[in-house]
Amino acid sequence: MNAELEAQEDELLALASIYSQEFRRAVSGLGGEIRVSLDLPRDFSVIVKSGDKHRDYVISFLPPLVLAFDLPLDYPSTSSPEFILSCKWLSHSQLSAVCKHLDKIWEDTVGSVVLFYWVQFLRDDLLDFLNIRPPLEIPVNDQGQASPSTEGSEAGDSQGEAEGSVVETSDKAAVSLDTRALSMLATDTDLLVHLLDYDERQRLRVFEGQAYDCGICLMSKLGCSQYRECGHIYCNECMSEYFTVQIRDGNVRGLTCPEPECSSTATPSQVKRLVGEELFTRYDRLLLQSTLDRMADVIYCARKACVAPVVLEPDTTAALCPSCRYAFCTICRKTYHGTSHCKLRENTLLTSGSDSAAESSYAGVPQTEAGLQGLWEDYASGSEERRMFLEKRYGKHILNTVVEESLSEGWKGQNSKECPSCRANIQKNGGCNKMACFTCGQYFCWVCLSILDKNNPYKHYENPNTACYNATFD
Repeated sequence: MNAELEAQEDELLALASIYSQEFRRAVSGLGGEIRVSLDLPRDFSVIVKSGDKHRDYVISFLPPLVLAFDLPLDYPSTSSPEFILSCKWLSHSQLSAVCKHLDKIWEDTVGSVVLFYWVQFLRDDLLDFLNIRPPLEIPVNDQGQASPSTEGSEAGDSQGEAEGSVVETSDKAAVSLDTRALSMLATDTDLLVHLLDYDERQRLRVFEGQAYDCGICLMSKLGCSQYRECGHIYCNECMSEYFTVQIRDGNVRGLTCPEPECSSTATPSQVKRLVGEELFTRYDRLLLQSTLDRMADVIYCARKACVAPVVLEPDTTAALCPSCRYAFCTICRKTYHGTSHCKLRENTLLTSGSDSAAESSYAGVPQTEAGLQGLWEDYASGSEERRMFLEKRYGKHILNTVVEESLSEGWKGQNSKECPSCRANIQKNGGCNKMACFTCGQYFCWVCLSILDKNNPYKHYENPNTACYNATFD
C-alpha cells in the first residue's frame, strides 16, 4: 500500500470513529458522505417577515449540511478532495462562498488530510463566516414566497448587508456560482415547516436519550414525555395509563398536565404515541365531536340513524344534512315546514302525545308537572292490573316515552344548569362554586354562570365589584 492510499484509509477510519452517526462511507471506492450539524447558540431563532408582520420561532437544531466527497488517487499530496455541498436552508450564492472557502482551507494545508478541518469549519464557524446572527430571517417576496437570489459575494463581506438572512438580496455584481454548491431552498412556508419539523424531531431524539424523574411515580426513567407549555415531565408508562383512563371515560379534553393547577394540554401526536390505534381512533372521534359541540353554528342531523354534523346557515331555521340530505327545522327538529309554526314538543307531549290513528282515542296526559309526576309514580309502582289499565287509558308508548321525557326535562331544569361554553347540562353535588364542565373542560361560576380564567379561576370570587364576591362556597 502506497503512502497516498494509506493516508486516505487512515482518514476514512478516523472519520468513521469520530462521526459514527453522521459519516457514511461509499460502498465502493474512496469516498463517502458526512452530515454536518451546526452548534447553535441557545437563543437562536427563525423569523419570517411579510410586510409589517413577522413570526418568530425559537429553534435548537437546523437541518445538517451534507458534504459528499471522493478522494482522488493523488490526494493528499497534490489534489484536493472532489465534493458537493448541499443544504436546505442556505442559498446557492452562500453555498458557493462556502465552497470557495473550503478550497482556501485546502490550499493552506496541501499535503495533509483536510476533511476533518472542513467538517470542523462547517460545524463551528459557518454562521460567523456568513455573518448569520439570530434571528435567522426568511424573507418573502410579494407573492409570499422565498426569493432565492443567484447573486452572492466572494466571501462573507457583502453578506453582512443581509446579516441573519437565509437568502441574500445584495445588488452588487454577482460572482460565478460554484457547481459544487447545491441549494434546496423552497417557498418560505415549505422551508419554515421543514425547519420546525426537523427541530421538533431532534429535540425529541435528544429528550428520549436522557433519564428524567417522573412527576407521578417519582422514579428516574428513560422514555418520558413532556408537556410543551409547562415543561412538566412524566414517564411514558404513567402517561399511557393516564391517557387510557381519560379516553375510555370520554374525557378527551381532560388530557391536561397532572400537576395541580396546571392547564397544559397534551398534543394529539403525544397521545397517538402513547396509546394504541383503537384508543387513539376513539380519542380523535370524541375530540372532533367535542369541538363540534362547542361551535354555535353546528348541530347534528335530526335523524337518529344519521346524526351527522350540519353547519347552520345564518338567518334561517332550515338545515340540510350533507350526509343523508334530510331537510329539517332547527327549532323543532322535525321535517322542514317552511313558514308554518313549529309543533313544539312540549305542546305535543302534554296533549294527545301522538298523531297516529291508533293512539287518537287515548286520554290526554296531565297538563302540569305535578300531574305527570303522579301519573308516572302510579304507573311505575302499580300492580300489573293497574299498569294495564293505565296503558289502555293513556297508551303504553305515551307512558314509556312522553311522560318520562317530560319529567326528565323538568328535573334537569330544576337540578342542573347549562355550561356557558358548550351548553351541556351540569349538576352540582357539593363543593365550591367553581365548576369544570365534563364535556369541554371550561371553568365557570355556578352562581352567575360567568366563564372563569383557566389559570386563576378563583380570582372571580376576589372581585368586590361582582355579586359573587367571597361566594366561593354557598
